[in-house]
Amino acid sequence: MTISIAAQSMVVAIALAFVTGMARRSSLRILRQVALVYVELFRGTSLLVQLFVLYFVLPIYGIRLPAEVTAILGLGLNQGAYGSEIVRSAIDNIGTGQIEAARALSLPRIITFWKIILPQAVIIMLPSFGNLAIETVKATALVSLITIPELTFFGKSLIYSTGQTFLVWASVVIAYLTINTPLNLLVLWAERKAGHYREASRGV
Repeated sequence: MTISIAAQSMVVAIALAFVTGMARRSSLRILRQVALVYVELFRGTSLLVQLFVLYFVLPIYGIRLPAEVTAILGLGLNQGAYGSEIVRSAIDNIGTGQIEAARALSLPRIITFWKIILPQAVIIMLPSFGNLAIETVKATALVSLITIPELTFFGKSLIYSTGQTFLVWASVVIAYLTINTPLNLLVLWAERKAGHYREASRGV
């Protein structure tokens, strides 16, 4: 359950991160303002409170979501707000000289973005998105508070039934490391591949 919720939440978070990150750079003021409100709302409040609002408050107004959907949506919205800043800052880090060169060649803006800006920005985003993925896995510990039995929940239950506090929590720690270590290695591998691509594109 921990891996499933974390994986689905990251899909939601990455989608929201790209949409919101690009909306923050939009020429339309209303889009920038809506994106800013979303980012500040979900970065400025507790993930636990957000989960409680989604799971316990929305049903008062007739919106009742299954617990698993609430967990994925809550984690995705929260991590997507942080991810949007990763996307925005990565795009901002691309030199304006490249954009001006593309304009000088009369390349359309959409081609400039997809072929020149985005590939370089994604390379910059990789380490931060790796951290975000690991944070998402750790944040799944909170979803037990909206009735979802995940890793930490099972750890607590085992302690109540066996009394083996140290052994159980040590096992939980190892389980989290077992999930996050391959994830970290995957991100490092992607960074190395991206580094080779960047060097090749520079003709090194």
